[in-house]
Amino acid sequence: MNVQIEQSWKEQLSPEFEKDYFVRLTQAVKAEYRSGTCYPPGKWIFNAFNLCPFHQVKVVIIGQDPYHEPGQAHGLSFSVQDGVPYPPSLQNIFKEIHDDIGTPMPRSGDLTRWARQGVLLLNATLTVRAHVANSHAALGWQTFTDAAIRALATSRQGLVYMLWGSYARGKAAMIDRSHNLVLESVHPSPLSANRGGWFGLHQFSTANHYLEQQGLTPINW
Repeated sequence: MNVQIEQSWKEQLSPEFEKDYFVRLTQAVKAEYRSGTCYPPGKWIFNAFNLCPFHQVKVVIIGQDPYHEPGQAHGLSFSVQDGVPYPPSLQNIFKEIHDDIGTPMPRSGDLTRWARQGVLLLNATLTVRAHVANSHAALGWQTFTDAAIRALATSRQGLVYMLWGSYARGKAAMIDRSHNLVLESVHPSPLSANRGGWFGLHQFSTANHYLEQQGLTPINW
């Protein structure tokens, strides 16, 4: 299959593209996009991979599925397009970054700037039907994105995995903690964060300190 994805990821994930589940997934996603509005726009489905090549990944942040309202999703977990108001989870992320390392609240919720520095902003499900959260969760995307996580876990070391909420934390079993830093917390959504376990953990400074120990440039959060 001719999947339009960044070359280094294409090399890592090429076996997936020929598997039966991926063929069915592709057909199902195309049918969904033909039958109604879905997000993100097709050109951005693999944006997380295209903006952050395999060998440039330093940090992995796992989301569940894309935002499902107009103008928000563009293929990066937790990120919204420029000019869109911050969703509550993203607002809490920025608040914690400010409290942790002093970075002021940014003018844009577009996290492309993180992706270009080596932050893989990966949703477990890469598409969604408009206005219906998790509507594509059963299509097969998670098999594909789990393969991406396993590819990193197998071939790369010295990475930071930021696992927020029970869903993302379920991916920890694929990661070798002896050769990577795994930071786990509750989800930054208000429902979870306001109960405790999100604010004050200093995850972003901890991640940067670890990257520096690996001889890598820290992330400008």
